Amino acid sequence: MQAPQNTDTTAVCPFPHHLLNQQKTAKEPDYGAPAIERDAEGTWHIRNFEGMRSILRSGDTRQAGFNAELITRIPNMTNTPILYLEGQAHHQQRRQTARFFAPKVVSDKYYQVMEKLVDEIIAELQQKRSADLSQLSMKLAVRVAAEVVGLTNSRLPGMAKRLEAFFGSEPLTFNWTPRVLLSFLRNQTRMAAFYYLDVQPAIKARKRKAQEDVISHLVAQNYSQVEILTECVTYAAAGMATTREFISVATWHLLEQPALRQRYMEASEKERHAILEEILRVEPVVGHLYRRATAEITLEHEGTSYTIPQDALIDLHIYNANTDEAMVGDHPLAICPVRELRGERLSPAMMSFGDGGHRCPGSYIAIQETDVLLQRLFSFDTLHIVHAPNVSWHAMIKGYELRQFTIAL
Repeated sequence: MQAPQNTDTTAVCPFPHHLLNQQKTAKEPDYGAPAIERDAEGTWHIRNFEGMRSILRSGDTRQAGFNAELITRIPNMTNTPILYLEGQAHHQQRRQTARFFAPKVVSDKYYQVMEKLVDEIIAELQQKRSADLSQLSMKLAVRVAAEVVGLTNSRLPGMAKRLEAFFGSEPLTFNWTPRVLLSFLRNQTRMAAFYYLDVQPAIKARKRKAQEDVISHLVAQNYSQVEILTECVTYAAAGMATTREFISVATWHLLEQPALRQRYMEASEKERHAILEEILRVEPVVGHLYRRATAEITLEHEGTSYTIPQDALIDLHIYNANTDEAMVGDHPLAICPVRELRGERLSPAMMSFGDGGHRCPGSYIAIQETDVLLQRLFSFDTLHIVHAPNVSWHAMIKGYELRQFTIAL
């Protein structure tokens, strides 16, 4: 796979670029690596867009990321979490839950919720004059996702902090060293607190009176409380932790690029969303997706045929696919919302929300709530960065985490 070329962008993009490579979050860029290759351990690495799309749309793979191959070994779990379902069972659950994430439902049901929450955040920022955006964005992302999922009956406030502590735990493993055991027990304690304080009261409330949310749907399907807890953790990770990071990285870029920020503030909603999706293309929150081949898979690339054997682990490199010049054109590391994608029905965010049956159902919610907050933030001409965020990486999602991002009015 050819490395992205960093040449002058002014001829192709109306936004001047002081940096030709505007990417801030790639941990170990490998843009010069082959598009498709097998490593010494037998893992197949897919870095080109077409190869990745083929894998994600294939019926001959199963989920292998997000601890899938550990979660599915948990005993006494009749209903597998939707993230780990495959085939017809997965399609059925996606159809049944799609109504909670549809753009019209988001606009009709959740937009006012987002505005109310953003009003609270802005009022806090105005009062304090400065704040850690990573904390503000977590507060917004948690409360919006909680409305969709149904986590609205907590016994005590502070669900955002409980989830942050839980997601900050070490990845699950069955290598029982003393350190891992201590981490496991700490993680179980945090899980128990989330269950008792947030999930259990939500289940009880929906057994008394169903609502239009995910927990009500799961209760109606006779999911056990442990199974509902697992689903809530899954939705929390997908809808809260990732959106939090995107809000921060989008703000970071727009504050450093006055021309793009001005365009964003003057644009229609459609164009604003396009700008946000272009930033997400360059800065995907989840850096890798993983699949396990359930049958032999053949891929073609530049006249060469590759055969991935059954049971092989497949590592899908999102940063590479999102900057594949065959799809996104020249200067793929520059943020340019007016770029023309070279393919049919391509998402401006490319693979940042995944593809195929497991494509993120909450993509519109993430973009919408980010847009609502950023419009309000950037209405203050004095908004500026006091301390650029510290960048670290989360082992399980293979994505970035932005912390201690101080902004001020």
